[in-house]
Amino acid sequence: MNTARSHPVDHELVRAATEVARTRCRGDHHTMAAAARTRDGRIITAVNAYHFTGGPCAELVLIGAAAAQGAYQLDTIVAVGDRDRGIVPPCGRCRQVLLDYFPTIEVIVGAGDHPRAFPVADLLPESYVWADHQLDTP
Repeated sequence: MNTARSHPVDHELVRAATEVARTRCRGDHHTMAAAARTRDGRIITAVNAYHFTGGPCAELVLIGAAAAQGAYQLDTIVAVGDRDRGIVPPCGRCRQVLLDYFPTIEVIVGAGDHPRAFPVADLLPESYVWADHQLDTP
């Protein structure tokens, strides 16, 4: 990571994702839960849709669920695994999509009692930037 400084962790968000993982992730189709805090303070949750062809991760399902609820600005996100696996860091694809959609989003990572929150850009150094999002930059 580019920075040694993490930001404060939204523990309510971690609890929300943990509760969804515990109560909604069953069997092989739904093994991960995600929770995100919207700019207006709401919490949106989602689960993955696992499929051997590459079904969407919980973070990607959450982006669509948030949009369906009129939330287009997300400030923080976390993913939690089923069977008490705890916080699971986003995969490379999710890191890239999160960076493209929400360049300033904080991502909660870290195991056990030591979660940390980092800007998504710190989790994807020297990253590709989606060209469509560069239109407004000088």
